[in-house]
Amino acid sequence: MIDFYFSPTPNGLKVRLFLEETELPHRIVPVKLSRGEQLRPEFLRISPNGKIPAIVDYAPDDGGGPFALFESGAILIYLSEKTGRFMPGDLRGGMDVLQWVFWQVGGLGPMAGQIGHFNVFAPEQVPYAIDRYTREVHRLYGVLDRRLDGREYVAGAYSIADMACYPWIVPHVAHGQHLADFPHLKRWFETIRERPGVRATYDGVTDVYSKSEQPLSDEARRILFGRTAETAPA
Repeated sequence: MIDFYFSPTPNGLKVRLFLEETELPHRIVPVKLSRGEQLRPEFLRISPNGKIPAIVDYAPDDGGGPFALFESGAILIYLSEKTGRFMPGDLRGGMDVLQWVFWQVGGLGPMAGQIGHFNVFAPEQVPYAIDRYTREVHRLYGVLDRRLDGREYVAGAYSIADMACYPWIVPHVAHGQHLADFPHLKRWFETIRERPGVRATYDGVTDVYSKSEQPLSDEARRILFGRTAETAPA
């Protein structure tokens, strides 16, 4: 059994997608981010960065005690190796998948997160930041669009590379992007959206970037965006 510490952010949905696709036994442990539950000492022992997702595997393959892991990319790789699914076993195929997972973790996710923040959560409009991150996300969408020209999926067969990228394309409207500008990306997105595991993952999930959601309270804003090394829990 795996405890899966979850909130419906793109990074949380990446791991939930894998668990739904594989039907790996797990228990979802909801983490209310705006209430600061990710800062509780018991969670920080699992995820020192105070972020979701995180897992605790009570039956790791090495036969040892419970194994805790944080960071969505690391979790996807771990679960793929544990199940033997969604990553090729050969050197070239495996590295092809991994380079696109790291591309998402190091590029698409952070840049999309920034424009999502400035478009939806920032208390005031910052034109330079909005222009900067909209342009960079547009560039990254273009990278993925070109990669998908002539390919059904990002790296050969459907893999953790697709699972890593897809949840960061779902909020494309909040990112200021239009999928019609990226025909190969749009085709890939619509194909993945129809997978049963993806449908199950997003069933009942509220878009965290929706502007129709209740405005954040000052306390929630402080918890989510106002922490520094000095304000983090000891």
